[in-house]
Amino acid sequence: MRLKLSIQPIWLWILLLFNSCSAQEKLVFSDEFEGDELNMEYWSFALGNGCPEICGWGNNEPQIYTKNNHKIEDGQLVIRVNKEKNGHYTSTRILTKDKFEFQYGRVEARIKLPQGKGVWPAFWMLGSNIDEVGWPKCGEVDIMEYVGREPGRIFSSLHTKSSHGNTINTYKTLVEGIEDSFHVYAVDWTKNKMDFYLDGKKLYTYAPIEKNEENWPFDQSFYMLLNVAVGGNFGGPAIDDAIFPQEYLIDYIRVYEN
Repeated sequence: MRLKLSIQPIWLWILLLFNSCSAQEKLVFSDEFEGDELNMEYWSFALGNGCPEICGWGNNEPQIYTKNNHKIEDGQLVIRVNKEKNGHYTSTRILTKDKFEFQYGRVEARIKLPQGKGVWPAFWMLGSNIDEVGWPKCGEVDIMEYVGREPGRIFSSLHTKSSHGNTINTYKTLVEGIEDSFHVYAVDWTKNKMDFYLDGKKLYTYAPIEKNEENWPFDQSFYMLLNVAVGGNFGGPAIDDAIFPQEYLIDYIRVYEN
């Protein structure tokens, strides 16, 4: 028997491909940072220096978080880090806690980093049960961390009860000049593993063979955070005051079901 093959128009193949991709991934959260103000249906502010609950935000950080160190401009979230006339460092930290929390999916953000010794920008997630069980038992996923004392390097890390603080579950990537342009940072989170990406290239996979509450607190919902810290245990004790102000630019954040 001879099979009769037909040649389909190119637009039909494109439509079929689009529908196939759409069936695999569903966009469940998107902030493109349009308009004039931060969308408070998505975000809340963490304010102050962390006291009295967790002074220095748990890492001996000197910055004070405010509602005034950010703006929405040209379709981007801009977090501005300053050293004020009174000697205080100021920045902004926002989170989706109690507003958007999710379990499993691909999370990505297009980001341009600040730079200089002392800055510590991050795009990360915390377990939604943090108020009940505390850190690190709740789990932490650092999709992207950068410290100005190590130019050109980004960190992809996880903190669990079995590995936290100076975690062994981390991967450092060197990209010369990474501070000079936007890049897409992502994690693909499933019930079995975490895959970390930079501009679509896989950097690191975390997939313990035997999962338990010590090494895999990632079978629950998490929320997202964006901030720039200054100095501290990871940012380093040396801060170059001449670099300020610095800006952390976020073009978008998107979350897809997988």
